[in-house]
Amino acid sequence: MPATDTVKQNVAAHWGKRAAHFDTDFGHSIHTPAERAAWDRVFGLALGGRQGLSALDIGCGTGFLSLELAARGHHVTGIDFAPEMLALAKEKATAAGAAVRFEEADAENLPFAADSFDLVMTRHVLWTLPHPEAAVEEWIRVLRPGGRLAVIDGHSLVAPGEEQVYSARRSAEYAPISDRLPFLMGKSQEDIEALFRAKGLIAVAGDPLADVIMAQNERALTEGEELRPRRRYVVWGDVPPR
Repeated sequence: MPATDTVKQNVAAHWGKRAAHFDTDFGHSIHTPAERAAWDRVFGLALGGRQGLSALDIGCGTGFLSLELAARGHHVTGIDFAPEMLALAKEKATAAGAAVRFEEADAENLPFAADSFDLVMTRHVLWTLPHPEAAVEEWIRVLRPGGRLAVIDGHSLVAPGEEQVYSARRSAEYAPISDRLPFLMGKSQEDIEALFRAKGLIAVAGDPLADVIMAQNERALTEGEELRPRRRYVVWGDVPPR
């Protein structure tokens, strides 16, 4: 079995195991007015005022980005390769009356033609991939001219093994594959902006999500949650027009 297949099987297995309680894990959902205000600002930045987009949510999990985008009037497709995550995403979309299409697919090998979407968006996906830079090229491939790639991600400020005990990086699934994940501990906002430019995107910019982090820290205090130092950001860039 190719090494990459083993990596992806382990990753899918881990998130499949976590699907049932993923939305209740800290930081995965919006629970307070401050978090809602912060995330509304993030979507405003990422979308840049664009309306009625054909959007692709890569690594959709239980549908956080997909449902937020659908609620804003966009036409959304969400992909993930953990069937358990997709099952929950579909249930949530049905309950919300949201017409989101969910498909099982590989983030590094998308089953879509070139020029299929106006927006590709991800949240905390790059660090899970064995070929993150090639994945960015693949995401750009399916964007139309003028389309936008927006990545929400982070950069750990603690040493490997010092994360919270429930961190995916400390799990049995990730332990044997950690050396095959180039972005395991995340990359800085500046690194991702540079990567976007190197892949040919224009109008590249980002935001450090200080309000999201502050809102989550405030909530953590009230819930007795221990948070380790971390950085978060959203970075976006556009495909040049032809």
